[in-house]
Amino acid sequence: MDELNVMSFRRGVVRQSKFRHVFAQAWKTEHCLDDVRVTRVTWEAPLCAPNPKFIAVIVEAGGGGAFLVLPLNKSGRVDQNTPTVCGHAAPVLDVQWCPHDDNVIASASEDCTVKVWQIPDEGLKAPMTEAVVTLEGHSKRVGILAWHPTALNILLTAGCDNLVCVWDVGTGELVYQLSDAHPDLIYSVCWNREGSVVCTTCKDKALRIIDPRRGTVLKVKEKAHDGTRPMRAVFLSDGKILTTGFSRMSERQLALWDTNDLTEPMAVQEMDTSNGVLLPFYDPDTSMVYLCGKGDCTIRYFEVTDESPYVHFISLYSSKEPQRGAGFLCKRGVDVNKCEIARFYKLHERKVEPISMTVPRKSDLFQGDLYPDTAGSEPSLLAEDWIAGQDAPPILISLSGGYVAPPSKQRDTLRGRPKLPPQSDDSGPAATATPVVKETEVETTAPARVAQETEAVPDRAKEDDQLNEILTEVKALKAVVQAQGQRIDMLERQLARIEDGDV
Repeated sequence: MDELNVMSFRRGVVRQSKFRHVFAQAWKTEHCLDDVRVTRVTWEAPLCAPNPKFIAVIVEAGGGGAFLVLPLNKSGRVDQNTPTVCGHAAPVLDVQWCPHDDNVIASASEDCTVKVWQIPDEGLKAPMTEAVVTLEGHSKRVGILAWHPTALNILLTAGCDNLVCVWDVGTGELVYQLSDAHPDLIYSVCWNREGSVVCTTCKDKALRIIDPRRGTVLKVKEKAHDGTRPMRAVFLSDGKILTTGFSRMSERQLALWDTNDLTEPMAVQEMDTSNGVLLPFYDPDTSMVYLCGKGDCTIRYFEVTDESPYVHFISLYSSKEPQRGAGFLCKRGVDVNKCEIARFYKLHERKVEPISMTVPRKSDLFQGDLYPDTAGSEPSLLAEDWIAGQDAPPILISLSGGYVAPPSKQRDTLRGRPKLPPQSDDSGPAATATPVVKETEVETTAPARVAQETEAVPDRAKEDDQLNEILTEVKALKAVVQAQGQRIDMLERQLARIEDGDV
């Protein structure tokens, strides 16, 4: 027995983790957002989405659906006359920021549409009613949005019509539709890290792994959780899947699955008998999972490792007031100077409260072990590349010194923005979704731009001519790439029909 105790003690010592002492703390009242009329819809969604620039919160709106978009550093009372994004004809159910452009956000609504909006850098000065792209393909309300993690402009939507749709928002085209994969209401959808497959949970209690480009269900686990309440699932960076659900006795559960063998879960943890659906938020950089349930007063957090029992409970944050939703900030937005590894935005009835997760450190130096390189905003693929069958991992960036993009970098990101039509009063060809490369974009990204300002006029004119030549070549290459992409897309569709026996 003593030997067993020693072995157990040693195992505990071996599993040292730098996240054992993660400290969760709510921000002071003066740093919260007050008088925010958070929506009362009963849809099981976060209802809030922050990114390094803005925070979006779905709010109550008469006669339609609306959501607030505020600067991330905004605090204090939110005036009732603050402009909103209000172009939907029915309540908004979900909002998600594009991972490759911090100014682009998608919204899903009960009016059966999905809209994509371009938010100005300075935020909203007037109500925004005209979306840049409206996606129409669902016959019932749409409640799930999931941007592709590495491919530009690819957006997945799922609705109460049991359909999963994949769109190219640059053209507004529906590129894939899965109509037979789910016999009942879809609860959640999540891409894997490379964006090659998705995992879904459904009202029929099944966990599915789906290849959306082929329209095929690769694997199914019936009754991943026995309870009748909604399940959620997220892909981990190593390909495993973590699910939350309910047992037959209505106990809330957390389970880890090996996608190579879905027969039995690798680990199961039972927590309590609350009715709130647990929303999982996963951080691939730290392998930590945060569980936040609507109506709960707590946020639990776990670390997922390769050693048994695989899912290790760390601690929980507890407060007096229950949350109506919560937004999870991507790693590019956290404060590395304060060793902040995660940040939530907790929704109260009329308040948004930031909650920071930090790892206490005495040193003021950058803590590289807490901040491995993380996914940046640069896409790995274009939409047509992914449609043609390519996959790629995220392009990683360092957070050393904090994520503060210099002006030149901010201009460079213009090249990575979605190929959305420019906002214009014209209703003619200018409103198409054809990508356009502006001279100003090429000029501002030229390495010698600063030197040009100090050179003589003849030299500047000469370099402008060279830039014009480069611009012409770029346009020609873009036209060739577009044509090839369309041809590849057509061949892919033909191949899929042949494989399905339709031809």
